[in-house]
Amino acid sequence: MTESPTLPSPSRFSWMPAALLLIAGFAVLRILALAFSPVSLYQDESQYWVWSRVFDWGYYSKPPMIAWLISLSTSLFGDSDFAIRLPAPLLHTATATFLMLSARQLWDERAGFWAAALYLTMPGVWLSGVVISTDAVLFCAWSGGLFALLKLRAGGGWGAAVGLGAALGFGFLSKYAMIYFLASTGLALVFDPAIRTALLSLRGGAALAIFIAILAPNLAWNAANDFATVSHTAANANWGGDLFHPVELIEFLLAQPGVFGPVTFAVLLTVFGLSLGRFLRLDPDQRLLVLYALPPLAVVAVQAFISRAHANWAAATYVAGTLLVIGFLLRGAAWRRWALFGSIGLHSVIGLFVVALAASPALVEAIGAGDATKRIRAWDVTAEAITEAAQGDDYAMIVFDDRNAFHQMQRYAPELEGRMAMWLRHAGPTNHAEDVWPLAEEQAGRLLIVSNRPREVARIREDFNSFEPVGTLAIPLDGGYTRDFTLWRAEGHQRVERDEAYETRWHAHDEADTTTPPRGYSGEDE
Repeated sequence: MTESPTLPSPSRFSWMPAALLLIAGFAVLRILALAFSPVSLYQDESQYWVWSRVFDWGYYSKPPMIAWLISLSTSLFGDSDFAIRLPAPLLHTATATFLMLSARQLWDERAGFWAAALYLTMPGVWLSGVVISTDAVLFCAWSGGLFALLKLRAGGGWGAAVGLGAALGFGFLSKYAMIYFLASTGLALVFDPAIRTALLSLRGGAALAIFIAILAPNLAWNAANDFATVSHTAANANWGGDLFHPVELIEFLLAQPGVFGPVTFAVLLTVFGLSLGRFLRLDPDQRLLVLYALPPLAVVAVQAFISRAHANWAAATYVAGTLLVIGFLLRGAAWRRWALFGSIGLHSVIGLFVVALAASPALVEAIGAGDATKRIRAWDVTAEAITEAAQGDDYAMIVFDDRNAFHQMQRYAPELEGRMAMWLRHAGPTNHAEDVWPLAEEQAGRLLIVSNRPREVARIREDFNSFEPVGTLAIPLDGGYTRDFTLWRAEGHQRVERDEAYETRWHAHDEADTTTPPRGYSGEDE
């Protein structure tokens, strides 16, 4: 790009107080939205809550930070859904603050205000701001690390070094996608002399030592648990099946405007294209931001092409990506500012509509969006129905075939605590619920099987001497959807060996089965 990196001089307007007021206002708005939210926890949120009840340095599918934060919040504010989700808006508040400070470090206070505004109104953040997820924790660590790095690069002292090391350590305890930050730092050491000077120093060494000290207990936990979290993360890549899926790549890229915004994503791609065309001649600040924004998007796009990728897997791109877009839109032709203002306005309308959708089943019905809300409705009603079914006989155990329903019952049916187990489809556990609460091989007595996976029923039946239907449940949801379960009374658990012959036989059965799951079917793998 040929433009000067210096943004136009700001006016006398007090941009810093305005930015702080904006950030605080969004925090209050999102906390109030949580306080009055009528929706149940999403399945993953319930799983994180389950983790939070037992302190550990790692869990089956994620590092421990999200569980620690939930534990802290529920200890302070009570064991409510509100307290479980409360860290989410606070984490995004911190991220917006770090981005504001980074933009001020790179340019000026005006840029800081608009960086915070763009981030807080990002479509993905409207959702993530009221849902407790590992992305919220990752964003906070990534943005804090980037700010500390910029300060250290500009000659900052030991505080910046400590901040960088802590951000890296806590980032890895939040989500292993923080590895992209390390990869970007490796590239920065090659292409940014100021980064080399800053990191190849005593302060850089101190940051590295702090990072390793914070991460070490999680590495030790993984080593003691057969690297469960690392293995699960690798398994998510799904490179063991058919490879090369251009449709998956297209779907992944088409989903990104829904995360970052349609205009802003197009601007970001434009900046990437213009930057790569003259990478070595770029302004050093812009080149650095490209190095911290492009790798996650590029790597996950390749992953999508090879196998599959969820839209949020490249979310780390949009931390430095926000700064790149701000740097581009606040200088040059006037249309760029209008693109920025229009994007923030559009994102705000989208976000407020999403909030209204979550709060109003009537609105969901009116626009036919029941599929978007069916996983966050009526879990308390579901728990009551399953509890009532469990009281219908002298059942020794209530057995589930869906880890999502299992974790939701742990959250919303506490009276079933200690009486629930997971049926194992495979030779060993494939998720946290199966790992900690598997149906025991020697389990005696009469069992209630609660199935949310119609195609698994025939397999489950094969594991018992006696297996008979005792009813169905259809929990009404938005838009005419239902959450459907079939109920079975089973005795004589004798688990069939999951050997190669078993898998071959059932694979042939599945290939021949063209049955479509019912409309209310909501089972999904972790």
